Amino acid sequence: MAGRVAPLRARVFVDFDGTIALEDSTDVILERFALPWWRRVEADWVAGRIGSRECLARQVDLIRACPRDLDRVASAIPLDPYFLEFAALCRANAIPLTVVSDGFHQVVTTMLARSGAEVTVLANRLVRIGADRWRLTFPHASEACRSAAGNCKCRALDCEPGTLRILIGDGRSDFCAAQSADLVFAKGALAEHCQTNGLAYEVFGNFAGAITLLTQWISALADAPAPALGEFVYAPPSS
Repeated sequence: MAGRVAPLRARVFVDFDGTIALEDSTDVILERFALPWWRRVEADWVAGRIGSRECLARQVDLIRACPRDLDRVASAIPLDPYFLEFAALCRANAIPLTVVSDGFHQVVTTMLARSGAEVTVLANRLVRIGADRWRLTFPHASEACRSAAGNCKCRALDCEPGTLRILIGDGRSDFCAAQSADLVFAKGALAEHCQTNGLAYEVFGNFAGAITLLTQWISALADAPAPALGEFVYAPPSS
């Protein structure tokens, strides 16, 4: 694949579960290894009574799994087969790519390493406190987070002025970040959220589609005059 250096500073932020991973790894772990009342905690989160940070912390307290159990999950969940090519496209155009997940860092990094992808990962961290017991820590949380998320994706998107911030995601953990991103590639619940709230977005089905969209945007930006810092305004490339 021929690459070119992007004419503007840009960064890509990608959700993991349901976006790169074809199943939600956190849900798989909870379904297999958590005590059954984790679903009550989930219901409180879905109803908006608690934020995802509290939800995840309480659910992890209910997990009974050894490290080998978690590794088995990480080895079994399939990844989008086009993600590696998408990451290569970003590298070829000097666009940093960061995986921003409200899931578990150990699981995300193990799954990405299996695919051969070398990317920065921001995610919550599991701390082992017994043979099969865990506590969750939140190194990327923010007290100002509007979603009370474990990993504040809006904080991750807080880049230097003049950076085109591209968000790729599928679910509720991406809702707030979609409001601050300059460009959103969305599917699933995130696409519905953007549609309902009048947020500009591009629909993608998998990373083959994301490759096409990003290639179009790189081409459109290469042909556009470079704006001054802080004055970037984008419009979808003409079809």
